[in-house]
Amino acid sequence: AIYAVTWNDSPIEFPLVFDPSRPRARAENVTANYAKGAEPGNAKPLSRAEAEAQRAQFIDRYQADTRKIAQADLDAKAIEIAGKRMPIWWKVYGDKPAGGRALYISMHGGGGAPAEVNDKQWDNQKKLYKPDEGVYVAPRAPTDTWDLWHQGHMDALFDHLIRDMVLIEGVDPDRVYLMGYSAGGDGVFQLAPRMADRFAAASMMAGHPNETRPDGLRNLPFAIFMGGKDAAFKRNEIAAQWKTTLDELAAKDAGGYPHEVTIYPENGHWMDRKDAVAVPWMAKFTRNMRPERIVWLQDDVVEPRFYWLRNPAPKGGQRVVAARKGQTITIEEATGGIDELGVLLDDDIVDLDKPVRIVMNGTTDRKSTRLNSSHSSVSRM
Repeated sequence: AIYAVTWNDSPIEFPLVFDPSRPRARAENVTANYAKGAEPGNAKPLSRAEAEAQRAQFIDRYQADTRKIAQADLDAKAIEIAGKRMPIWWKVYGDKPAGGRALYISMHGGGGAPAEVNDKQWDNQKKLYKPDEGVYVAPRAPTDTWDLWHQGHMDALFDHLIRDMVLIEGVDPDRVYLMGYSAGGDGVFQLAPRMADRFAAASMMAGHPNETRPDGLRNLPFAIFMGGKDAAFKRNEIAAQWKTTLDELAAKDAGGYPHEVTIYPENGHWMDRKDAVAVPWMAKFTRNMRPERIVWLQDDVVEPRFYWLRNPAPKGGQRVVAARKGQTITIEEATGGIDELGVLLDDDIVDLDKPVRIVMNGTTDRKSTRLNSSHSSVSRM
């Protein structure tokens, strides 16, 4: 399916393709407009340069409209969505690079404890790591439950946090890093695979993955730091198992699953700050928003969009493997009862002035072979 972003009311929505850190935009299905190579309505096709100019104009309008909201969040030192309030503390380090600052989101431990215990863990997280450059943010989890960092409301809260830091603190959306200790590490295990397209790298310290799997980490550099004596909930054993699993995934998928696993045999749950090496390790990476191959596994909290794929009715357990090469998009796998799968394209993925082949189960979807950028679609993005 082919979608165009719209200002009109629509039940369909997805994050903006050029910057998923920003709020979700309304969209409409325009596949029928392209089924026979016809232009939608009286829209005039645009060149790549014209389409980029239209997109730049929209970004400028969007930033102007949203900056006040973002500033209000930072003034309140908290982000609130649908009744869930996430206090935030942040500190800026180093000089701002020409391309924008890095952003480190650092999740505290605790969970399943009284509020005052989790507050102390939050205070500890504020001083636990110090990047040479960037905005270091320590959010306070909205709840005090054991799964405080990976409940369904966290995805939108972190999307808004990234948006606010991009607009107000000048963060580069391609240099956003996720990290967390203990229960915060649980959050990294869960959020990194399902939100991989928001981050440049992620580091997990002393946490437990619970039921999650690493499939979605195909394009996200992922580090694990664990004490060899951290035997509670078998954290140490499971970290070693994940190392084996990530090694196997990387061996089978050239260029995929970049990872680093460090287990300190002399340490228990506290690693004496040895894990601080995660900060410079992550800083080496920038986000790849248009990877050549995507592995997308829906967890218990589902996402409607992942990199350049769109699933308007996601369900837990659905799995998609897709690849792009030249003008061909190949859906290698789509399992778990997927009714509809959208492919989000721009001129950095394919040449929109040339035919595009979408292949699924060895068959080309002829309906998707003619695509054009037009004023009506780009101006609504």
